[in-house]
Amino acid sequence: MLSWWPWLFSACLAGTTLAATPEEWRSRSIYFLLTDRFAQTNGSTTAECNSSLGRYCGGTWRGIINKLDYIQGMGFTAIWITPVTGQLPQVTKYGDPYHGYWQQDIYSLNSHYGNADDLKDLASALHDRGMYLMVDVVANHMGYNGARDSVDYSVFNPFNSQEYFHSPCSIDNYDDQEQVENCWLGDNTVSLPDLNTTNPKVQDIWYNWVGDLVSNYSIDGLRIDTVKHVQKDFWPGYNKAAGVYCIGEVFDGDPTYTCPYMDYVDGVLNYPMYYPLLKAFQSTSGSISDLYNMINTVKSDCPDSTLMGTFIENHDNPRFASYTDDMSLAKNAATFNILADGIPIVYAGQEQHYAGGADPENREATWLSGYSTSSELYRLIAQMNAIRNHAIYLDSKYVTYKNWPIYQDKSTIAMRKGTDGSQIITVLSNLGSSGNSYTLSLDGTGYTAGQTVTEVYSCTNVTVDSNGKVPVSMSSGEPRVFYPADHLNGSGICS
Repeated sequence: MLSWWPWLFSACLAGTTLAATPEEWRSRSIYFLLTDRFAQTNGSTTAECNSSLGRYCGGTWRGIINKLDYIQGMGFTAIWITPVTGQLPQVTKYGDPYHGYWQQDIYSLNSHYGNADDLKDLASALHDRGMYLMVDVVANHMGYNGARDSVDYSVFNPFNSQEYFHSPCSIDNYDDQEQVENCWLGDNTVSLPDLNTTNPKVQDIWYNWVGDLVSNYSIDGLRIDTVKHVQKDFWPGYNKAAGVYCIGEVFDGDPTYTCPYMDYVDGVLNYPMYYPLLKAFQSTSGSISDLYNMINTVKSDCPDSTLMGTFIENHDNPRFASYTDDMSLAKNAATFNILADGIPIVYAGQEQHYAGGADPENREATWLSGYSTSSELYRLIAQMNAIRNHAIYLDSKYVTYKNWPIYQDKSTIAMRKGTDGSQIITVLSNLGSSGNSYTLSLDGTGYTAGQTVTEVYSCTNVTVDSNGKVPVSMSSGEPRVFYPADHLNGSGICS
């Protein structure tokens, strides 16, 4: 049912020039992984990795190359990897900088992951499959093993003097934007010296560096860490110097705060959607109306909801399954993630229903799952990516059509995305696996009376009734996703 469509989609792209512009990234679906925690070079599935210890576990760029079949088998067309720069060398009280956010030398690579040839080979292996490489970058700070008032600035390359940094201070009030931008993250165990990005010398170094990084390693896009901790007028020059799509992390759920950053970088992670999405499906009493309303708020108030990154899990927030082990709720959240507006991002281990809590528990080694391709969420994600990829293939306007919520009740939301004749209708429920069965008569789908549509999760056909309504049979809390049956010909979906 799923076996060949993602490969066909990527094969069609492989012969083209990978433009890596915002327009090109809209059609992508991203698999996000911590390099140290995804795959070892030798392919081990038993190597010990205790995430609570915060130590290097042995994942490499070469290991990622060896597991691209696993990633592409879910229909992903891009990967995002954690920062590649040289890190502080010590083992701190919090463990190692396995995650990549405690850099000390921006001109060297983290040797724990491999060497320059390994990183270049990863880019080449992805491009051979028609896939993109996104790399995480940090412009806000460096990393130091020690207190703020005892930093030896000479260890940083090239920012080897205190003149490049803001004076040490802590962020005591996150409502004070001056503090957010000028004071330091971290603490007096591991301090994160805050670069003075208003300094023209700092700007010149970063702008030159990011252009070289992208060029030297054939990078297609950047995820930018801690964007809100740097003044806004720094980012247009950085984005331009990179020359590729840049998506920023603005860790705030208020769209009036987060979305204006899209005037300075191409896109942002969709934290405004994350919080109501989590609340809607983390329990059977979650608020569907808050999610429904946020869909409309984001698409109307943000510069472009189709350039935002949509997610339900990442390495900075507890796993979805840490809130509930209900598989149906997890399926509904993952389905929204892929079929709503924007660029879907799935965090490695989500497809295996990992349940780690707050950092560092949510940074488990993917290899300990054995890379199962038969798990329920692996197969669901593959099917949802397949229908999204197919809709994009047939309808170039699909990615710019803004998601339209067409129905809500206390436990159900229905959405439409795509132009007439090629639209996907997604119906989600938070009743959970033990929820009662019921049938909706769904209006507003754009389908015509007598039309046959396929529900692609269960691969069953239904006929639109004489009033143009779609009969939707909901059971066991499972998601329902509809697409015109005659548009599936040759796709391999539900064949």
